[in-house]
Amino acid sequence: MTVYGLFAAKPSAAAGLSSKPEIAVVGRGFSGIMMAIALMKSVRVSFHLTMYDPHPSISGGQALSSAQSCEILNSRVRDLSVAAGQPDDFNDWLCTNGEFRAAVPAAIPGFQQIFVPRGIFSDYVHQRFSEALARRSDITVKFSHQPVRGLHKLATGRFTLVHDAGTDECDVVVLATGFGMRARDVDVPDEERPVVRARRLVDPRHAILLGSGIRVVDQLFQLRDNGYAGTVTLLSRHGFLPQTHTRLSAAPSFPVDPMPSSLREIVRFVRRACADAEAKGQSWQSAMNGLRRRARSLWQALPAREKRQFNRHLRAIYDSHRNRLPAAVHARLQQELAEGRTVLRRGWAGRRVPEGLMVRWSGEPAEELLRADQVIDCRCSAPDLQAPLLQSLFAGGLAMPDELELGIAVSPTGEVLGSGGRTPNLFAIGPLGVGSLPDIDLVPEIVTQTYAAARLIATGKRVALKAG
Repeated sequence: MTVYGLFAAKPSAAAGLSSKPEIAVVGRGFSGIMMAIALMKSVRVSFHLTMYDPHPSISGGQALSSAQSCEILNSRVRDLSVAAGQPDDFNDWLCTNGEFRAAVPAAIPGFQQIFVPRGIFSDYVHQRFSEALARRSDITVKFSHQPVRGLHKLATGRFTLVHDAGTDECDVVVLATGFGMRARDVDVPDEERPVVRARRLVDPRHAILLGSGIRVVDQLFQLRDNGYAGTVTLLSRHGFLPQTHTRLSAAPSFPVDPMPSSLREIVRFVRRACADAEAKGQSWQSAMNGLRRRARSLWQALPAREKRQFNRHLRAIYDSHRNRLPAAVHARLQQELAEGRTVLRRGWAGRRVPEGLMVRWSGEPAEELLRADQVIDCRCSAPDLQAPLLQSLFAGGLAMPDELELGIAVSPTGEVLGSGGRTPNLFAIGPLGVGSLPDIDLVPEIVTQTYAAARLIATGKRVALKAG
C-alpha cells in the first residue's frame, strides 16, 4: 500500500519514482513510526519512504473506545512528546481530547505528571504520524508486509533489501525492529498438543508468568481484569519486580561530582546519591532520573569485563529501579502479593509439558514440575543475532555485534558500526543498539535518537541525494 501526502497528485510513470531518494525503515513499531515522523519533519527534500513489517496494523485509534485499555506505560506524560523542541506536545494533545478530559477531569488543565495507558500513547503517536504525512505533499510512504531477510550494499553505495517477494533497492536503510516478544503461550511439543487442549477444557486454576518486568505485571492485571481468579506464579531468574514511581514529579537530581571509574565504586556513589536525595527531602527516584543523564558516558567508559559483570549481577536490580510502575499500579501489585493470590519465585524455566512447566529453583540442582494450566512468556528477549537479516549484515561487514553481543554496535545517532567503521546511510534505531547505548529502549531516548539520525540524513552528510 502506498500513501501520498494529503494534497499530492499520484505521480505519473513519466515522472519516474527513481528521481527521489528512497529510504527504507525496517520495523513499524514505535521506533519505526517515530523514525518516519522525524524524517518527514527533518528531511526537506522530496523522498520516498518504504516501511517494512510483516504485521498489517499501522495505526491506533482503539484505545479510547474501551475501558479495559490497561496496558502499562511507565513514563509520565511530560516525558513522552514526539515533537522535537516541544516537550508539552503530548500533554497538549491530551488536553484537546474531549473523551480523555471527560475521563480524567481531575487532571485538568494539565496532565504532565500522570501516567496513561499504552494504547492512548499509541493513538497520539499515530495521529502525529498522519499529520506529518498530510503536511508533506511531496513524499510518498509505502507499507510492505514482506519480512526483510537480508541486506547488501551495492558498488553504487545503494542497498538491496531481500524479502520473500524479491528485492528492493534504496539509498538509506533504518533498522527499527526493536527487540522483545509479546506475551505468548510457551510452546508445547506438537505430539503433546492434544493433551494440552483437553486440559484447557477445565477452568484454569494456576498460571505461570515468566519474567519480572513491567510486561509481567501488565499481563497479570490483564488476567485479573478478564476475570481470572486462580493462583499466579511469577517466575524470575533474579526475583526483582519493578519499583514504584513517586507520586511527586521526581525532577532529575544527581551530584555534579566526578564519577568514579570502577563499577564497584560507581555502585557506592549511586547509593550515596539516592540516600542524599532522600535526606534533602527529595526521592531516590529523582537521583535515578538524574543518573540516566550520565548513564551513557558511564557505560562507554567501563571496560568490557565490568560491563559483563554488570549484566550478570546488577542489570536486574538497575532495570527494576529505572523501569518503574505508577504508584497506583505498584500498590495493586503489592496487594496481590500480600493476599497470596500471586507469588514471586526465583528459578529457571525449562521445557513446557502438558502438566505445566519444568523449573529449576534457585539453589536447587535439579528440575521439578510446576503444574499449571497456562504458561505465558513475558520476558523481553535480546535481539536475535542469528536472524538472517543480521547475519547478512555481519557477513558483508556492514555491521558487527556490540562487545557484549546484546545487539549490534551503533553510534549515539544510530549509525551502524561495521568492520570498517560507520556504515554510511545505515542506521539502527532503538533497542537494537542497547549494548552500545544503555536506556535506548526508553521512549525519550528513542525520540532523541530518531531526530539526530534524521538530521544526518537531511544534511546529506550520510547520503548522496539524487538530483530530482
